[in-house]
Amino acid sequence: MSGRVAPRRALLALAAMAAVGPAMADTPYAEPGTVWVVETINGQPFAARATLGFPEAGRIAGQAPCNRYGGAQTASWPGFAATEVFATRMACPELAAEGAYLAALSAMRQARLGPDGALILSNETGGEMVFRPAP
Repeated sequence: MSGRVAPRRALLALAAMAAVGPAMADTPYAEPGTVWVVETINGQPFAARATLGFPEAGRIAGQAPCNRYGGAQTASWPGFAATEVFATRMACPELAAEGAYLAALSAMRQARLGPDGALILSNETGGEMVFRPAP
């Protein structure tokens, strides 16, 4: 059944984008309310939980392993550019994982949707982040 959910979700996202116009059409991964959970960074499972969302056109927000973060997403599809990234400053045992997550996110330059419903961010040096929709 999960194989059928991702295509349905993608179709709903495309329909919603068509209804709101070209501004949203540039970001098909950014269906309002969708929260993506990082699964791997550069092919390695990411042990801590971190999320990525697109609360409105041109913005990103999420929960890194320790802190909430936000910023701008300034590239048109299929480009990706997380800029002006900021985060709260709470300490926790996963601060190193948080730094790795935010650094990787800031280095990504392209986005694509995988056939299995994954959001895949990549860059010109071979870096890659794979996200899945949060359950």
